[in-house]
Amino acid sequence: MTPQELRELIALNTLVFETLGQPEKEREFRFKSLKRWGLDLIAGRRNGETTFFTGAVDRHRAQDVYEEGGSRFEVEEILTELPKNKKLYAHIAMAEGTAMLIGQLREGDENIEILRLPAASLLMAYCKKQRLSQVAEAIRSVGAATELAKQRGQEGKPVSFEQLPNVPRRFLREAKKVEKEMGFGRVALAYFGENKDRDARFRLSWLVPTIALFEIDIAEKVDKLLAAFK
Repeated sequence: MTPQELRELIALNTLVFETLGQPEKEREFRFKSLKRWGLDLIAGRRNGETTFFTGAVDRHRAQDVYEEGGSRFEVEEILTELPKNKKLYAHIAMAEGTAMLIGQLREGDENIEILRLPAASLLMAYCKKQRLSQVAEAIRSVGAATELAKQRGQEGKPVSFEQLPNVPRRFLREAKKVEKEMGFGRVALAYFGENKDRDARFRLSWLVPTIALFEIDIAEKVDKLLAAFK
């Protein structure tokens, strides 16, 4: 079999499971999420105007003054909870092919932007900090959706759904539940059976909403599922 014939065989027999819809781009988060992302919420002044902003955890103290990104920041207080009546929202925005995580404090129609950071680097650092090793290792690209991928063993003709063993069947079943919670997802699985040492051979791609991975409960479920797929 030629390489081209093998590619065609895999493409024709790869199993695809989709939860239709658009990737979620915005989500409300709790204050603890900022700490998990490695950020402090700060009350102070930006270019002389009273406001809120974020900084790397434990990097700044009250009375600090610093410049960053062309702005001057004056730290008045490192907050330990969200300001009264304000809620924390974050969403993904694309800028020239790069996904940005934008965080806002919201009260009614008022939005105060507190962070604007590259989503991919923040997501990778967050996964490592929270010991989400399977997610960190599987990240291939980050946009409104994040592509997660795993591959093992020599490729061959993928087996049919009816021939799948228990582990990949269970993965597909549980992945569908997580996708329902996220509102979007796409799994592409080519399972090639086992080698002579009874190790599974497969190629897996999973698209999930990037913003959902910043929610620790969801990220832990995704990490656990990826870990079980061996």
